[in-house]
Amino acid sequence: MEISWLSSFAEDWSDRAEHGRVPHAILLTGSTGVGKRAAATWIAAQRLGIDGAAQVPSYPALQLEHADLHWIAPLEDKEAIGIAQIRELVAEFSLTSYEGGGKVAVIEPANAMTTNAANSLLKTLEEPAGDALLILVADKAGTLPATIFSRCQRIEIALPGETEGLAWLNRLQPGAAWAEALHLAGNAPLAAISALDQLDTHATMTRDFAAVARGDLSPLEVAERWARLDAPFVLDWLARQIQQAIFVVSAGRQKGAAAPIDKSVLERMDSRNLFCYLDIINRLRGQPSGTYNVRLTLESLLIDWAEGLTQR
Repeated sequence: MEISWLSSFAEDWSDRAEHGRVPHAILLTGSTGVGKRAAATWIAAQRLGIDGAAQVPSYPALQLEHADLHWIAPLEDKEAIGIAQIRELVAEFSLTSYEGGGKVAVIEPANAMTTNAANSLLKTLEEPAGDALLILVADKAGTLPATIFSRCQRIEIALPGETEGLAWLNRLQPGAAWAEALHLAGNAPLAAISALDQLDTHATMTRDFAAVARGDLSPLEVAERWARLDAPFVLDWLARQIQQAIFVVSAGRQKGAAAPIDKSVLERMDSRNLFCYLDIINRLRGQPSGTYNVRLTLESLLIDWAEGLTQR
């Protein structure tokens, strides 16, 4: 199924290719679930002539197999892309193309590269061998080293409008609770597909968060329950709630579905503290979950929330 909101991206890329304006290294950025990996797969297929009939990236993305394609991701049971993986890629890029159409490498997520891995890629980014194309995919571009960021041409994949996103999801699976799932996923349609299975969890967390703010539930009790969930999911969920709270406080109105946080709670909070709180959550989102104690971190965040962020 074609990803409709990527059609303008595909047209632009095809025009670049036709006129010989394809860069040797690109960085695909955008929200999680907007279609960056599908776009990377499509570019690789176009470049290597694997599926020339496809005009627009599709869902689910093709599972590509090609001698000149290298897909670099964290190894099983690892959270980072190590220097050995990048060194192997650099060595492969120094060899002649097997099928004569150049080489393509996709690194995703690029922000998972260790510092040493990123440094080992720099020379290849500056002077790629032969007709090579490097595609970096990053959900959190801000965590990439500046040396990597500056050597790639950035292509931002924008979120579709809510109407387009809902229409696409309803074609994918008519009758599902897509409006709520899309809201939970921050309007990213591909993220809404997995969010559909998390609606009950979302509802429970919303009740918990409100109860902690009112003093009806212990932050420690809630942290214990939330620590059993996937840490990135919890932190992403928290970030969305605080982003919406900031919008409500700043604009004095609600956007889309009803705000999950009582207005009476928001009225007693300084908006500057909400921004600081969101900054803390976002910094945690940029760290691998194994680098901090999830339960203690959630306890600290929820205690601050219960206290109205007065310690921010």
